Amino acid sequence: MEHTEFHAKLAQVVTSRLADCDGLISVARLSGGASQETYRMEVDSGGETRTLAMRRAVEGTYNDLTLSRPGLAGEAELMRQASAAGVPSPAIYYVLTREDDLGDGFIMEWIEGEALGARIVRQPEYATLRQTLAYEIGKILARVHQIDVTSPPLRDLLVQTPPTDFIQQTWDRYIAFDTPQPLIDYTARWLLENLKPAHELVLVHNDFRTGNFMVNEREVVAVIDWEAAHVGDPMRDLGWICVNSWRYGGDDPVGGFGSYEDLFRGYEEVTEQTVDLDEVKYWQVFGSFWWATVCLGMVAQFRGGPDASIERASIGRRASEALVDCVNLMMPGAVDLIEPGLPVDIDMPRTDELLTAVSGFLHDQVMGETTGRTNFLARVSANAVDIAAREQSLLPEHRRRELAALQSFYDSGPGADLASLRWRLVRSLRDGSQTLDDESLKSHLRNYIVNQIAIDQPKYSGFKQALNRRNVE
Repeated sequence: MEHTEFHAKLAQVVTSRLADCDGLISVARLSGGASQETYRMEVDSGGETRTLAMRRAVEGTYNDLTLSRPGLAGEAELMRQASAAGVPSPAIYYVLTREDDLGDGFIMEWIEGEALGARIVRQPEYATLRQTLAYEIGKILARVHQIDVTSPPLRDLLVQTPPTDFIQQTWDRYIAFDTPQPLIDYTARWLLENLKPAHELVLVHNDFRTGNFMVNEREVVAVIDWEAAHVGDPMRDLGWICVNSWRYGGDDPVGGFGSYEDLFRGYEEVTEQTVDLDEVKYWQVFGSFWWATVCLGMVAQFRGGPDASIERASIGRRASEALVDCVNLMMPGAVDLIEPGLPVDIDMPRTDELLTAVSGFLHDQVMGETTGRTNFLARVSANAVDIAAREQSLLPEHRRRELAALQSFYDSGPGADLASLRWRLVRSLRDGSQTLDDESLKSHLRNYIVNQIAIDQPKYSGFKQALNRRNVE
């Protein structure tokens, strides 16, 4: 949809559907938001400027009603219900209809606050908040889990997903991508074989993490992004906020800013139920497994549309971050790290020099002269170029070692190719013929993913955690 057409249609909604709104002054899409779009809107309200927010399906599309998700209209209703239960939430002003011709979405209150995890974890203005944030989050999650899901409208909006179903659905989603990633199959098996009896099924936010709640210097001011909510095991939410992907370099397990003890204390005060740390760590493994699959799903959407952005493509490489976290939780141990190869100095300029120059241009010049989403995508693009540069140096030896390890594992001889051996391992993990306690298999998977993340994101904390065990047998 052309920008002018989009602006005109949104202006019509603002003036005809929203109280005390006389016109649309401006609208701008915010950075981030690979799964949905978020906009900041300035409207004329009786001669004064008022700020609103809009959340919309990517490219103005409509929900596939076969998906087991509440959809954006359901997300708006969940925020209304959460607000009534004492969970900080923005007010919902209007839910888009087909007649508006803008796609699925809703318009809501603009709330001033910080959602960027790196800032919450590191900035000095949030130092006092960080002392109590994990405890407050525990209480908020407890209130979410106490919302009644047995009566309309939530009864008709939410799908019930017991843990076994959730694991299998996530595994099936990955299988549909038709890409052999043995560590994902190993983790799915591990999760099914180590599952404890489920708790009473409750409303699960399912994406409650740093980045999906907003804070000021004193408190949490809004819980957002309910698009994946369902009825399931409450420990899913407690594990997800502790997944390493959402610590943003912080050392503490809860979002990078708090302790398990504080999170559990807040939760237990409201629910009067004791939290088992081992269960939460189990759900951390599941969270990383789920996030790896979501990352690969972004690549599938990048390839098939409707949003073929560099953001979606790049998120696919974050799957290795999630998988190295699975390894650190399930089977930590020694790794053999590949050293970068020397560039072949026969071309002028070399490929690595060209990539370095492009990365520098994006980081230093484009980012310095842009703002908003363009600035964000310039950073993502620069990071993608850096991945390509590291891959040029490390990938040949990485692939050689993977092939040698699988040939040795299957005693297949030098004629077997990498793709067929990977698929052989994947199929044996899926049909159960390959056991999980084989130490040579664990060593192979651990070495593979640690060297893969050396390509994809060597600054990731999970990579550093894995390397701290390099000399551990």
